[in-house]
Amino acid sequence: MMTELNFGQPDFLERAISPYYEMGAYEELWSRPDTTFKSISNRFAENPGSVPSDFVPPSNARQSAAFVKQQFENSEVKRFGVRVHGDGEYPGKLRDATHPLELLYFQGWWDLVHSPSVAVVGTRKPSVEGIARARNLTRNLVEDGFTVVSGLAAGIDRVAHETAIEKGGKTLAVIGTPLSKVYPKQHAELQRYIAKHFLLISQVPLRRCESQDYRRNRLFFPERNITMSALTSATIIVEASETSGTLIQARAALKQGRKLFILDNCFRDTRLSWPKKFEDKGAIRVREYDDIHRNLTK
Repeated sequence: MMTELNFGQPDFLERAISPYYEMGAYEELWSRPDTTFKSISNRFAENPGSVPSDFVPPSNARQSAAFVKQQFENSEVKRFGVRVHGDGEYPGKLRDATHPLELLYFQGWWDLVHSPSVAVVGTRKPSVEGIARARNLTRNLVEDGFTVVSGLAAGIDRVAHETAIEKGGKTLAVIGTPLSKVYPKQHAELQRYIAKHFLLISQVPLRRCESQDYRRNRLFFPERNITMSALTSATIIVEASETSGTLIQARAALKQGRKLFILDNCFRDTRLSWPKKFEDKGAIRVREYDDIHRNLTK
């Protein structure tokens, strides 16, 4: 049974928010199998000024918080933080998403979330030319002072993160698993490095992820693409098929009012129809890096 709601503070200004307590309440909200980011977002939209603990009995929130903390410790996630909508450090740009997050987890250098940033994304199975393009693109973004954001997936994501690090830049990873999990497993060292030296973000509820069939956890990955778009000023697509999850981020970017760049090679691939469709909706075709530089720095 849910506790009664407190709607007396619609703008959060007089509320003392405990990230630890809200973390437990957020995890408890996900205990129902039909809960989604959309259903949670709708609940908060209907009750402005509320926080997760307004919907959850205190004992349940404390129990879930203790469980999550212990699971993180068991997975050697010794230090982590939580940002809750309503606290001073929550990134307001996340509210541009159709179904804004109420809470997220992070490890690392939080100030990076406020830095000028661009997402570099694409297929998990890039061509040799695609890898080279991703490297050159990332190098240019680093030279322009942008934090390079990606999803820590195989392929273009990994190239973007590693190149940013190699070139002395900054990188931010938005993952589709809890902080305590790694996917793919081969990225464990890279994930730890980003968490220690840069910034790792997750919106995935740990208890839900661990309790349900692992196949259902795939649904968290496209959701993180939407978050990745909201956190950045632009998304750049290097390579992507007609069915790529990258296109979810492309749609989100345009809907959120972010710039969307598509490398010219995507247009020249006669098998693909999506590049022209997105260009017609406002995406920018990139024939040379200056097409990006000019639009991001003007």
